[in-house]
Amino acid sequence: MKRGFYTIMAAQFFSSLADNALLVVAIALLVELHAPAYLTPMLKFVFVLFYVILAPFVGAFADSMAKGRVMFISNTIKIAGCSLLFLASHQYFALAAYAVVGLGAAAYSPAKYGILTELLPPEKLVIANGWIEGLTVASIVLGTVLGGLLISPAVSAAILSFDFPAIDTGVDTVPEAGILLIAIFYGTAAIFNLYIPNTGVDHRILKKNPMFLMHEFGHCMKLLWTDKLGQISLAVTTLFWGAGATLQFIVLKWADAALGYPLSKAAQLQGVVAIGIAIGAVIAARLVSLRQSVKVIPLGIAMGIVVMAMILARDLWIALILLVLIGGLAGFFVVPMNALLQHRGHILMGAGHSIAVQNFNENLSILSMLGLYAILVSFDVHVYTVIMLFGLFVAVIMALIRQWHLRNQSIEDSLHLIGAHKGH
Repeated sequence: MKRGFYTIMAAQFFSSLADNALLVVAIALLVELHAPAYLTPMLKFVFVLFYVILAPFVGAFADSMAKGRVMFISNTIKIAGCSLLFLASHQYFALAAYAVVGLGAAAYSPAKYGILTELLPPEKLVIANGWIEGLTVASIVLGTVLGGLLISPAVSAAILSFDFPAIDTGVDTVPEAGILLIAIFYGTAAIFNLYIPNTGVDHRILKKNPMFLMHEFGHCMKLLWTDKLGQISLAVTTLFWGAGATLQFIVLKWADAALGYPLSKAAQLQGVVAIGIAIGAVIAARLVSLRQSVKVIPLGIAMGIVVMAMILARDLWIALILLVLIGGLAGFFVVPMNALLQHRGHILMGAGHSIAVQNFNENLSILSMLGLYAILVSFDVHVYTVIMLFGLFVAVIMALIRQWHLRNQSIEDSLHLIGAHKGH
Protein backbone atom coordinates (compact mmCIF):
# COMPACT_ATOMS: atom_id res chain seq x y z
CA MET A 1 0.00 0.00 0.00
CA LYS A 2 1.12 3.55 -0.70
CA ARG A 3 2.19 5.70 2.23
CA GLY A 4 -0.76 8.08 1.74
CA PHE A 5 -3.14 5.20 2.45
CA TYR A 6 -1.95 5.02 6.05
CA THR A 7 -2.46 8.75 6.54
CA ILE A 8 -6.03 8.31 5.29
CA MET A 9 -6.47 5.44 7.76
CA ALA A 10 -5.26 7.58 10.68
CA ALA A 11 -7.57 10.46 9.75
CA GLN A 12 -10.51 8.10 9.39
CA PHE A 13 -9.77 6.42 12.70
CA PHE A 14 -9.84 9.60 14.79
CA SER A 15 -12.85 11.07 13.00
CA SER A 16 -14.85 7.85 13.36
CA LEU A 17 -13.72 7.44 16.98
CA ALA A 18 -15.13 10.88 17.76
CA ASP A 19 -18.38 10.20 15.83
CA ASN A 20 -19.15 7.09 17.85
CA ALA A 21 -18.17 8.49 21.23
CA LEU A 22 -20.25 11.59 20.54
CA LEU A 23 -23.40 9.56 19.89
CA VAL A 24 -23.22 7.99 23.37
CA VAL A 25 -22.50 11.34 25.03
CA ALA A 26 -25.33 12.99 23.07
CA ILE A 27 -27.73 10.29 24.30
CA ALA A 28 -26.59 11.05 27.86
CA LEU A 29 -27.21 14.76 27.18
CA LEU A 30 -30.79 14.02 26.09
CA VAL A 31 -31.31 12.00 29.28
CA GLU A 32 -30.00 14.94 31.32
CA LEU A 33 -32.41 17.25 29.46
CA HIS A 34 -35.32 14.85 30.28
CA ALA A 35 -36.09 14.17 26.62
CA PRO A 36 -38.72 11.49 25.81
CA ALA A 37 -37.42 8.03 24.82
CA TYR A 38 -38.41 8.29 21.15
CA LEU A 39 -35.99 11.22 20.69
CA THR A 40 -32.98 8.94 21.30
CA PRO A 41 -33.09 7.28 17.84
CA MET A 42 -33.85 10.74 16.42
CA LEU A 43 -30.23 11.67 17.17
CA LYS A 44 -29.07 9.29 14.45
CA PHE A 45 -31.99 10.43 12.29
CA VAL A 46 -30.90 14.09 12.27
CA PHE A 47 -27.25 13.04 11.91
CA VAL A 48 -27.88 11.31 8.59
CA LEU A 49 -30.48 13.81 7.36
CA PHE A 50 -27.87 15.89 5.53
CA TYR A 51 -26.55 12.77 3.79
CA VAL A 52 -29.92 12.59 2.04
CA ILE A 53 -30.65 16.29 1.57
CA LEU A 54 -27.19 17.18 0.25
CA ALA A 55 -26.57 13.99 -1.73
CA PRO A 56 -26.78 15.76 -5.14
CA PHE A 57 -24.13 18.25 -4.04
CA VAL A 58 -21.57 16.55 -1.74
CA GLY A 59 -20.32 14.23 -4.48
CA ALA A 60 -19.66 17.20 -6.74
CA PHE A 61 -18.01 18.97 -3.79
CA ALA A 62 -15.76 15.96 -3.13
CA ASP A 63 -14.72 15.82 -6.79
CA SER A 64 -14.08 19.59 -7.01
CA MET A 65 -10.81 19.66 -5.03
CA ALA A 66 -8.19 17.44 -3.40
CA LYS A 67 -9.91 14.89 -1.15
CA GLY A 68 -7.65 15.71 1.83
CA ARG A 69 -8.83 19.32 1.72
CA VAL A 70 -12.48 18.22 1.57
CA MET A 71 -11.93 16.01 4.63
CA PHE A 72 -10.26 18.87 6.53
CA ILE A 73 -13.19 21.22 5.87
CA SER A 74 -15.63 18.51 6.92
CA ASN A 75 -13.88 17.85 10.23
CA THR A 76 -13.90 21.59 10.93
CA ILE A 77 -17.69 21.55 10.54
CA LYS A 78 -17.87 18.65 13.01
CA ILE A 79 -15.92 20.70 15.55
CA ALA A 80 -18.41 23.55 15.08
CA GLY A 81 -21.26 21.09 15.75
CA CYS A 82 -19.53 19.95 18.96
CA SER A 83 -19.31 23.58 20.08
CA LEU A 84 -23.04 24.05 19.56
CA LEU A 85 -23.81 20.79 21.36
CA PHE A 86 -21.67 21.98 24.28
CA LEU A 87 -23.96 25.03 24.57
CA ALA A 88 -27.24 23.08 24.19
CA SER A 89 -29.71 23.72 27.00
CA HIS A 90 -32.83 22.29 25.33
CA GLN A 91 -33.48 18.88 23.79
CA TYR A 92 -34.34 20.26 20.34
CA PHE A 93 -31.32 22.57 20.33
CA ALA A 94 -29.22 19.48 21.09
CA LEU A 95 -30.75 17.68 18.10
CA ALA A 96 -30.03 20.68 15.87
CA ALA A 97 -26.42 20.86 17.07
CA TYR A 98 -25.95 17.14 16.44
CA ALA A 99 -27.36 17.66 12.94
CA VAL A 100 -24.48 20.11 12.26
CA VAL A 101 -22.03 17.29 13.09
CA GLY A 102 -23.99 15.20 10.59
CA LEU A 103 -23.51 17.94 7.99
CA GLY A 104 -19.74 17.58 8.39
CA ALA A 105 -20.00 13.81 8.17
CA ALA A 106 -22.09 14.03 4.98
CA ALA A 107 -19.42 16.15 3.30
CA TYR A 108 -16.64 13.88 4.63
CA SER A 109 -17.90 10.51 3.43
CA PRO A 110 -17.57 10.82 -0.40
CA ALA A 111 -13.99 12.03 0.03
CA LYS A 112 -12.85 9.33 2.47
CA TYR A 113 -14.02 6.51 0.20
CA GLY A 114 -13.53 8.26 -3.13
CA ILE A 115 -9.83 8.81 -2.54
CA LEU A 116 -9.28 5.04 -2.41
CA THR A 117 -10.23 4.66 -6.07
CA GLU A 118 -7.91 7.56 -6.97
CA LEU A 119 -4.98 6.21 -4.97
CA LEU A 120 -5.24 2.44 -5.58
CA PRO A 121 -5.81 0.05 -8.54
CA PRO A 122 -9.08 -1.97 -8.67
CA GLU A 123 -7.41 -5.20 -7.50
CA LYS A 124 -6.40 -3.49 -4.25
CA LEU A 125 -9.89 -2.19 -3.41
CA VAL A 126 -11.15 -5.22 -1.44
CA ILE A 127 -7.94 -5.27 0.63
CA ALA A 128 -8.10 -1.49 1.17
CA ASN A 129 -11.77 -1.70 2.14
CA GLY A 130 -10.97 -4.52 4.53
CA TRP A 131 -8.36 -2.37 6.25
CA ILE A 132 -10.50 0.77 6.23
CA GLU A 133 -13.60 -1.06 7.49
CA GLY A 134 -11.56 -2.98 10.05
CA LEU A 135 -9.98 0.21 11.34
CA THR A 136 -13.33 2.01 11.24
CA VAL A 137 -14.87 -0.77 13.28
CA ALA A 138 -11.94 -0.62 15.71
CA SER A 139 -12.75 3.07 16.10
CA ILE A 140 -16.41 2.15 16.64
CA VAL A 141 -15.41 -0.28 19.37
CA LEU A 142 -13.11 2.20 21.07
CA GLY A 143 -15.49 5.09 20.39
CA THR A 144 -18.50 3.43 22.00
CA VAL A 145 -16.34 2.25 24.90
CA LEU A 146 -14.90 5.76 25.22
CA GLY A 147 -18.40 7.27 25.15
CA GLY A 148 -19.55 4.83 27.80
CA LEU A 149 -16.54 5.61 29.97
CA LEU A 150 -17.00 9.37 29.60
CA ILE A 151 -20.52 9.16 31.06
CA SER A 152 -19.67 6.58 33.73
CA PRO A 153 -19.71 7.96 37.32
CA ALA A 154 -16.04 7.28 38.14
CA VAL A 155 -14.50 8.72 34.96
CA SER A 156 -16.87 11.67 34.70
CA ALA A 157 -16.20 12.61 38.35
CA ALA A 158 -12.43 12.55 37.68
CA ILE A 159 -12.82 14.76 34.61
CA LEU A 160 -15.07 17.27 36.37
CA SER A 161 -12.73 17.45 39.37
CA PHE A 162 -9.87 18.61 37.13
CA ASP A 163 -9.68 22.36 36.69
CA PHE A 164 -7.15 24.96 35.61
CA PRO A 165 -6.06 27.46 38.30
CA ALA A 166 -7.94 30.76 38.06
CA ILE A 167 -9.67 29.66 34.82
CA ASP A 168 -13.37 28.85 34.52
CA THR A 169 -13.59 26.22 31.77
CA GLY A 170 -17.39 26.26 31.77
CA VAL A 171 -17.41 22.45 32.04
CA ASP A 172 -19.99 21.71 34.73
CA THR A 173 -21.76 18.53 33.59
CA VAL A 174 -20.78 15.04 32.46
CA PRO A 175 -21.93 15.51 28.82
CA GLU A 176 -20.07 18.84 28.57
CA ALA A 177 -16.80 17.20 29.65
CA GLY A 178 -17.30 14.42 27.10
CA ILE A 179 -18.12 16.80 24.25
CA LEU A 180 -14.99 18.88 24.95
CA LEU A 181 -12.71 15.83 24.82
CA ILE A 182 -14.39 14.51 21.68
CA ALA A 183 -13.80 17.83 19.90
CA ILE A 184 -10.06 17.26 20.47
CA PHE A 185 -10.26 13.98 18.53
CA TYR A 186 -11.97 15.76 15.62
CA GLY A 187 -9.13 18.28 15.71
CA THR A 188 -6.57 15.45 15.57
CA ALA A 189 -8.33 13.99 12.51
CA ALA A 190 -8.25 17.42 10.85
CA ILE A 191 -4.47 17.63 11.36
CA PHE A 192 -3.99 14.25 9.63
CA ASN A 193 -6.20 15.50 6.78
CA LEU A 194 -3.64 18.18 6.05
CA TYR A 195 -1.02 15.49 5.33
CA ILE A 196 -3.10 13.39 2.92
CA PRO A 197 -1.25 13.48 -0.44
CA ASN A 198 -2.69 14.93 -3.60
CA THR A 199 -3.35 11.98 -5.92
CA GLY A 200 -2.74 14.03 -9.06
CA VAL A 201 -6.29 13.57 -10.32
CA ASP A 202 -7.55 16.61 -12.22
CA HIS A 203 -10.50 18.21 -10.43
CA ARG A 204 -12.74 19.91 -12.96
CA ILE A 205 -14.54 23.14 -12.17
CA LEU A 206 -18.16 22.23 -11.56
CA LYS A 207 -21.20 24.10 -12.69
CA LYS A 208 -22.72 25.80 -9.67
CA ASN A 209 -26.33 25.65 -10.85
CA PRO A 210 -28.22 23.51 -8.26
CA MET A 211 -30.63 22.29 -10.93
CA PHE A 212 -27.72 21.02 -13.04
CA LEU A 213 -26.23 19.22 -10.02
CA MET A 214 -29.58 17.62 -9.16
CA HIS A 215 -30.03 16.50 -12.76
CA GLU A 216 -26.49 15.09 -12.81
CA PHE A 217 -27.13 13.31 -9.51
CA GLY A 218 -30.33 11.80 -10.88
CA HIS A 219 -28.40 10.58 -13.91
CA CYS A 220 -25.75 8.97 -11.67
CA MET A 221 -28.47 7.38 -9.56
CA LYS A 222 -30.00 5.85 -12.69
CA LEU A 223 -26.62 4.56 -13.87
CA LEU A 224 -25.97 2.65 -10.66
CA TRP A 225 -29.48 1.26 -10.23
CA THR A 226 -29.60 0.01 -13.85
CA ASP A 227 -26.11 -1.55 -13.76
CA LYS A 228 -26.51 -5.30 -13.19
CA LEU A 229 -23.81 -5.42 -10.51
CA GLY A 230 -24.23 -1.89 -9.21
CA GLN A 231 -27.91 -2.45 -8.36
CA ILE A 232 -27.19 -5.62 -6.35
CA SER A 233 -24.27 -4.19 -4.38
CA LEU A 234 -26.18 -0.96 -3.80
CA ALA A 235 -29.25 -2.84 -2.54
CA VAL A 236 -27.12 -4.89 -0.11
CA THR A 237 -25.20 -1.93 1.33
CA THR A 238 -28.39 0.13 1.55
CA LEU A 239 -30.04 -2.56 3.65
CA PHE A 240 -26.90 -3.12 5.73
CA TRP A 241 -26.46 0.49 6.85
CA GLY A 242 -30.15 0.99 7.59
CA ALA A 243 -30.22 -2.19 9.64
CA GLY A 244 -26.89 -1.40 11.34
CA ALA A 245 -27.99 2.04 12.50
CA THR A 246 -31.23 0.64 13.91
CA LEU A 247 -29.41 -2.26 15.58
CA GLN A 248 -27.31 0.25 17.55
CA PHE A 249 -30.40 1.45 19.40
CA ILE A 250 -32.03 -1.97 19.61
CA VAL A 251 -28.92 -3.23 21.45
CA LEU A 252 -29.23 -0.41 23.98
CA LYS A 253 -32.85 -1.32 24.83
CA TRP A 254 -32.19 -5.05 24.67
CA ALA A 255 -29.24 -4.75 27.10
CA ASP A 256 -31.53 -2.97 29.54
CA ALA A 257 -34.35 -5.52 29.19
CA ALA A 258 -32.27 -8.73 29.08
CA LEU A 259 -29.25 -7.85 31.22
CA GLY A 260 -30.36 -4.82 33.25
CA TYR A 261 -27.46 -2.70 31.90
CA PRO A 262 -27.43 1.12 32.21
CA LEU A 263 -26.47 3.27 29.21
CA SER A 264 -22.76 3.38 30.08
CA LYS A 265 -22.51 -0.45 29.99
CA ALA A 266 -25.02 -1.00 27.18
CA ALA A 267 -23.03 1.33 24.92
CA GLN A 268 -20.04 -0.97 25.27
CA LEU A 269 -22.09 -3.89 23.93
CA GLN A 270 -22.42 -1.93 20.69
CA GLY A 271 -18.66 -2.20 20.53
CA VAL A 272 -18.91 -6.00 20.77
CA VAL A 273 -20.90 -6.06 17.51
CA ALA A 274 -18.22 -3.84 16.01
CA ILE A 275 -15.51 -6.33 17.04
CA GLY A 276 -17.37 -8.99 15.09
CA ILE A 277 -17.61 -6.70 12.06
CA ALA A 278 -13.86 -6.10 12.22
CA ILE A 279 -13.17 -9.84 12.32
CA GLY A 280 -15.52 -10.48 9.41
CA ALA A 281 -14.05 -7.57 7.43
CA VAL A 282 -10.46 -8.78 7.84
CA ILE A 283 -11.36 -12.37 6.89
CA ALA A 284 -13.28 -11.14 3.83
CA ALA A 285 -10.33 -8.99 2.75
CA ARG A 286 -8.09 -12.08 2.84
CA LEU A 287 -10.45 -14.65 1.32
CA VAL A 288 -12.85 -12.88 -1.03
CA SER A 289 -11.75 -11.41 -4.37
CA LEU A 290 -13.70 -8.71 -6.18
CA ARG A 291 -14.95 -11.29 -8.69
CA GLN A 292 -16.29 -13.51 -5.87
CA SER A 293 -17.98 -10.67 -3.99
CA VAL A 294 -21.58 -11.55 -4.91
CA LYS A 295 -21.18 -15.03 -3.39
CA VAL A 296 -21.34 -13.60 0.14
CA ILE A 297 -24.99 -12.47 -0.12
CA PRO A 298 -26.43 -15.55 1.71
CA LEU A 299 -24.54 -14.48 4.83
CA GLY A 300 -26.91 -11.51 5.06
CA ILE A 301 -29.82 -13.94 5.36
CA ALA A 302 -27.96 -15.78 8.13
CA MET A 303 -27.36 -12.50 9.96
CA GLY A 304 -31.10 -11.78 10.12
CA ILE A 305 -31.77 -15.24 11.55
CA VAL A 306 -29.06 -14.88 14.22
CA VAL A 307 -30.45 -11.47 15.22
CA MET A 308 -33.76 -13.13 16.12
CA ALA A 309 -31.89 -15.48 18.47
CA MET A 310 -31.06 -12.47 20.67
CA ILE A 311 -34.42 -12.82 22.41
CA LEU A 312 -33.24 -16.14 23.90
CA ALA A 313 -30.10 -14.66 25.52
CA ARG A 314 -30.26 -14.05 29.26
CA ASP A 315 -26.60 -14.72 30.07
CA LEU A 316 -23.82 -12.21 29.28
CA TRP A 317 -21.52 -14.78 27.62
CA ILE A 318 -24.25 -16.05 25.31
CA ALA A 319 -25.09 -12.45 24.47
CA LEU A 320 -21.46 -11.70 23.64
CA ILE A 321 -21.18 -14.73 21.34
CA LEU A 322 -24.36 -13.75 19.49
CA LEU A 323 -23.30 -10.11 19.09
CA VAL A 324 -19.85 -11.06 17.78
CA LEU A 325 -21.44 -13.56 15.37
CA ILE A 326 -23.91 -10.95 14.10
CA GLY A 327 -21.06 -8.52 13.55
CA GLY A 328 -18.85 -11.14 11.92
CA LEU A 329 -21.52 -12.09 9.37
CA ALA A 330 -22.20 -8.42 8.64
CA GLY A 331 -18.53 -7.56 8.14
CA PHE A 332 -17.87 -10.56 5.92
CA PHE A 333 -20.65 -9.75 3.46
CA VAL A 334 -20.57 -5.94 3.44
CA VAL A 335 -16.85 -5.40 2.72
CA PRO A 336 -16.80 -7.26 -0.65
CA MET A 337 -20.13 -5.69 -1.65
CA ASN A 338 -18.87 -2.22 -0.72
CA ALA A 339 -15.71 -2.75 -2.80
CA LEU A 340 -17.79 -3.96 -5.75
CA LEU A 341 -20.04 -0.92 -5.49
CA GLN A 342 -17.05 1.43 -5.37
CA HIS A 343 -15.52 -0.27 -8.40
CA ARG A 344 -18.66 -0.06 -10.54
CA GLY A 345 -19.36 3.50 -9.40
CA HIS A 346 -15.83 4.62 -10.25
CA ILE A 347 -16.13 3.07 -13.71
CA LEU A 348 -19.57 4.54 -14.42
CA MET A 349 -19.35 8.08 -13.03
CA GLY A 350 -16.32 8.86 -10.86
CA ALA A 351 -15.57 8.29 -7.20
CA GLY A 352 -17.20 11.29 -5.52
CA HIS A 353 -20.48 11.06 -7.43
CA SER A 354 -20.65 7.30 -6.86
CA ILE A 355 -20.17 7.57 -3.10
CA ALA A 356 -22.75 10.37 -2.94
CA VAL A 357 -25.33 8.11 -4.64
CA GLN A 358 -24.40 5.32 -2.25
CA ASN A 359 -24.73 7.61 0.76
CA PHE A 360 -28.12 8.89 -0.42
CA ASN A 361 -29.57 5.40 -0.67
CA GLU A 362 -27.95 4.06 2.48
CA ASN A 363 -28.97 7.03 4.60
CA LEU A 364 -32.49 7.12 3.19
CA SER A 365 -32.66 3.54 4.46
CA ILE A 366 -31.35 4.69 7.86
CA LEU A 367 -33.94 7.48 8.04
CA SER A 368 -36.75 5.09 7.14
CA MET A 369 -35.75 2.32 9.55
CA LEU A 370 -34.96 4.66 12.43
CA GLY A 371 -38.22 6.51 11.88
CA LEU A 372 -40.12 3.23 12.03
CA TYR A 373 -38.16 2.21 15.15
CA ALA A 374 -38.95 5.53 16.83
CA ILE A 375 -42.65 4.98 16.11
CA LEU A 376 -42.49 1.49 17.66
CA VAL A 377 -40.77 2.95 20.76
CA SER A 378 -43.37 5.71 21.05
CA PHE A 379 -46.09 3.01 21.09
CA ASP A 380 -44.17 1.04 23.77
CA VAL A 381 -43.72 -2.06 21.59
CA HIS A 382 -41.59 -4.55 23.57
CA VAL A 383 -37.98 -4.77 22.45
CA TYR A 384 -38.24 -8.54 21.89
CA THR A 385 -41.06 -7.99 19.39
CA VAL A 386 -38.95 -5.32 17.69
CA ILE A 387 -35.99 -7.75 17.46
CA MET A 388 -38.13 -10.47 15.85
CA LEU A 389 -39.57 -8.04 13.29
CA PHE A 390 -36.13 -6.61 12.60
CA GLY A 391 -34.37 -9.96 12.08
CA LEU A 392 -37.18 -11.30 9.89
CA PHE A 393 -37.11 -8.15 7.76
CA VAL A 394 -33.35 -8.39 7.16
CA ALA A 395 -33.47 -12.11 6.29
CA VAL A 396 -36.39 -11.73 3.87
CA ILE A 397 -34.98 -8.69 2.06
CA MET A 398 -31.56 -10.34 1.66
CA ALA A 399 -33.25 -13.45 0.24
CA LEU A 400 -35.10 -11.28 -2.29
CA ILE A 401 -31.85 -9.54 -3.29
CA ARG A 402 -30.22 -12.93 -3.84
CA GLN A 403 -33.09 -13.97 -6.12
CA TRP A 404 -32.74 -10.66 -7.94
CA HIS A 405 -29.06 -11.37 -8.66
CA LEU A 406 -29.75 -14.96 -9.78
CA ARG A 407 -32.40 -13.66 -12.17
CA ASN A 408 -29.91 -11.15 -13.58
CA GLN A 409 -27.35 -13.90 -14.08
CA SER A 410 -29.89 -16.13 -15.85
CA ILE A 411 -30.35 -13.38 -18.46
CA GLU A 412 -26.71 -12.31 -18.88
CA ASP A 413 -23.44 -12.99 -17.05
CA SER A 414 -22.87 -9.66 -15.29
CA LEU A 415 -19.64 -10.78 -13.59
CA HIS A 416 -17.67 -9.93 -16.73
CA LEU A 417 -18.24 -6.27 -15.81
CA ILE A 418 -15.80 -6.64 -12.89
CA GLY A 419 -12.48 -5.14 -13.95
CA ALA A 420 -14.00 -3.39 -16.95
CA HIS A 421 -12.60 0.05 -17.69
CA LYS A 422 -14.39 3.31 -18.36
CA GLY A 423 -16.16 3.33 -21.63
CA HIS A 424 -17.01 -0.39 -21.45
